[in-house]
Amino acid sequence: MEQQNTRLRNAGFATFFFSGICAISAGVVVSLLQERYGFAYGMTGTLLSLMSVGNLLAGLLMGMLPSALGMKRSVLLLTIGYAVGYAVMGLTGAVALLAAAFFVVGIAKGSVINTCTILVSDHSADRTRGMNLMHSCYACGALLCPFLIAAAARVSTELAVFLLAAMGLLLWLVYVFTPLRGGRSKSSAEKEAIDWSFLRSARFWLLTGLLFFQNAAEQSVNGWMVTYFKGSGIIAGTLAAYTVTVMWGATLVGRLLIAFVFPLKNPRKAMVGMSVLCTVFYVLLVMAHTQGAAILLLFAFAISMSGLNPTAVASAGRMTSVTSMGIMLPVASSGAILMPWVIGMVAERVGLAAGMASNIVPCVGLVVFTLLVAKLPEE
Repeated sequence: MEQQNTRLRNAGFATFFFSGICAISAGVVVSLLQERYGFAYGMTGTLLSLMSVGNLLAGLLMGMLPSALGMKRSVLLLTIGYAVGYAVMGLTGAVALLAAAFFVVGIAKGSVINTCTILVSDHSADRTRGMNLMHSCYACGALLCPFLIAAAARVSTELAVFLLAAMGLLLWLVYVFTPLRGGRSKSSAEKEAIDWSFLRSARFWLLTGLLFFQNAAEQSVNGWMVTYFKGSGIIAGTLAAYTVTVMWGATLVGRLLIAFVFPLKNPRKAMVGMSVLCTVFYVLLVMAHTQGAAILLLFAFAISMSGLNPTAVASAGRMTSVTSMGIMLPVASSGAILMPWVIGMVAERVGLAAGMASNIVPCVGLVVFTLLVAKLPEE
């Protein structure tokens, strides 16, 4: 049994690593596509938002499909989107097909998040450590993505995107060889025994709201920061792509520190501190005008936010299930749909700097919800 738990947990770690490469690369890829095809800022924001729409839909599908297809078939069907989506991006510049490609990449991203959350949380002795380690694997993948893209882009943009399609195929193959169970194999009595009591829990909805604002703030930075640094001239075009490495390097450091060096004695109060710090650092980041200050503040912002998502999900405790995650994660991911689109619209009408400044709204919302979660009574 212990060997099986380790295998399933490690599958979650491995696939989240590949997902880190594929998901975070979207922010760099959309910048490359904008340069190549001359997209307006509004179109760039729309593509990123479509990816987040797919992310949201994936959570709902992961809550429904397993009962009809079984867990493994559902996971394989939905996670092939990374390979298919990036392959399409490498083959065409047609707006409709690019929109569909970002959408299916989002479906793959959401499906992997949901699947990995269950694999790791259900098969780890220490849930908070396990979730932070899982998200550290994601950060490792995100760290590698600019180097992989830059190396391949020296040959052609198409090669860079096809490389991401290959990474998506490797992720899918890990699931092919992983003994995933659940869904259709359950008896009717087991299906009727699904516990929906979490829907009446204030803790569940406050954590969902916290993740909504965290997703909004993080996805906007992931998707727009490279474009912002290029457009504002703060960092030179080629170097701007490597700011993704700075951000995810800080995220990896933060999550490993929480997992191994500074375990959180009071996770809820720690989340308040994280949200306040990331808000302060974000304000200073959009005010930065020099390369050194921008990189330093981006590092500080990322390390401040690094533990929020895994700690919030771990705080759901006994409410964690395929059903609850199928609601919490999609609802929370709607924040990642809204903010990139808002930034794109503001940037197109007022200016890119104003668009990035508008991301302060989810940062403030994050502070409010972490304060509300901290006031909840202990379970």
